[in-house]
Amino acid sequence: MSNKSKISVQCVVGDIAQQPDVDAVVNAANAQLRTGGGVAGALHRAAGPGLAEEGQSMAPITPGQAVLTGGHDLPNRWVIHCLGPVYGIDKPADQLLADCYRNALALADEHGIERLAFPALSTGAFGYPAEEAAEVCGYP
Repeated sequence: MSNKSKISVQCVVGDIAQQPDVDAVVNAANAQLRTGGGVAGALHRAAGPGLAEEGQSMAPITPGQAVLTGGHDLPNRWVIHCLGPVYGIDKPADQLLADCYRNALALADEHGIERLAFPALSTGAFGYPAEEAAEVCGYP
């Protein structure tokens, strides 16, 4: 039986910058891959300045896109940065949000990353309603 058939999902409330049991954390990034508020701010503060420095050459990213950097001072080897859609502005929002998750998972698969921590992408400052975002992700 392959690892791909042993997928499990857990919902955890906590600090995404303090998840040592995962290989990668997913950043609710801004287009410039710089520090910000919310998830991006927490990850950048915990990772140190190297995270923003590494991301400079990859920026800007577009809604739905995902890119990979090292984890720097985080307890994780990797950070997958996703730019979610701004609700009511970036369209089609549901497709762009789904692309974030698909592209992050594709990067994880490509790099042999088995354990990931995702935030609720786009539901903070980008205004995506949490219930609608959960439906996009296939959560009932």
